[in-house]
Amino acid sequence: MDLIIRRAALADSRGLVDIGMEAGRIAAIEPHLAATAREEIDANGSLVTAPFVDAHFHMDATLSYGLPRVNASGTLLEGIALWGELKPDLTQEALVGRALQYCDWAVARGLLAIRSHVDVCDPRLLAVEALVEVKRRVKPYLDLQLVAFPQDGVLRSAGAFENLKRAIAMGVDVVGGIPHFERTMADGAASVKLLCEYAAEQGLRVDMHCDESDDPMSRHIETLAAETHRLGLHGRVTGSHLTSMHSMDNYYVSKLIPLMREAGVAAIANPLINITLQGRSDTYPKRRGMTRVPELMAGGITVAFGHDCVMDPWYSLGSGDMLEVAHMGLHVAQMTGVDAMRACFDAVTKNPARILGLEDYGIEVGCNADCVVLDARDPIEAIRLRAARTAVVRRGKVVSRSPAVRATLALEGRPSEVDFRIDRR
Repeated sequence: MDLIIRRAALADSRGLVDIGMEAGRIAAIEPHLAATAREEIDANGSLVTAPFVDAHFHMDATLSYGLPRVNASGTLLEGIALWGELKPDLTQEALVGRALQYCDWAVARGLLAIRSHVDVCDPRLLAVEALVEVKRRVKPYLDLQLVAFPQDGVLRSAGAFENLKRAIAMGVDVVGGIPHFERTMADGAASVKLLCEYAAEQGLRVDMHCDESDDPMSRHIETLAAETHRLGLHGRVTGSHLTSMHSMDNYYVSKLIPLMREAGVAAIANPLINITLQGRSDTYPKRRGMTRVPELMAGGITVAFGHDCVMDPWYSLGSGDMLEVAHMGLHVAQMTGVDAMRACFDAVTKNPARILGLEDYGIEVGCNADCVVLDARDPIEAIRLRAARTAVVRRGKVVSRSPAVRATLALEGRPSEVDFRIDRR
């Protein structure tokens, strides 16, 4: 075989196994695989998982923090205005360079699939051209799915719908929208209808920034679910952010979640950004900002976590670490039970893979030979430690390695080294 990972722990706790990979596929998973390979890795009981997946990101803006200035208020609206100031100065070379640098970070973090929204309100479509080129370049090692995103509103911004259609023709994969940013609630609903009808005609997926607001009356997710059902787009539509849901009354949500489930609409929360940008007008008590993740999961909705931003006009931090995203999501949603913490790990792995429609994803025979070896024994420990990715594998080839985190101590009568793990065996 090409590669065998020995003594791997899997997320389903089935016991230690050997994972054999050949010709870019997982060829065998057995407790003691009687085979040899050109390269072997001894996981020594560490967790081996399918790659991390980021279902919501803005790669056209990433690593642009401080250009042309810093977001002084830290608000969503100033970030949008700042991006508008930056757009005239964008160059394709700079966009490609920043995006490729971020993809390097992503691979090192075991993040091998990203859905990125790309602004289509600039008639030059520079960002679209740049990210289509990045998508081509990174294809051997990272799956990049692009969303045509009318940042300034598809009806509010002149020519935005035609730009969106041009972007799709250039190789963008998914139809995006931002109904709550249209001029009126009626325009928001009309934009959802327009964009969903276009996606249905073209056979495309839909992913809309939906109700990224503290206003409980921002209810475009209801329209999105209804249009999904009307047009037969079940399983192909996602509502991202959905932060207004954290302020809605329980009775309305009790109707909304079953409507979303009936339509097969998925949900993406962005914990790092939602907790940062929402609730800005509150004094105290201050709202958390993130949508109702546990309730959506309990209602049968596929829920994923996204990173959303890394060092851009909206967020000055971040490094492409989806375990950091899961860690924040776990805390904001108060999901500290054992099953809930494991569900947060699923929200950065198999759930977003389902939303993106990734084929042959997972640790099963026949799946793509893509995986991450983590310096942790199980998903909960991986989140707690934001565990080092000691090896990242793409199609059976190791594409990144990192050292395990160890600290050397000089304390009389105490161990010489600590790894921050508790051995309960």
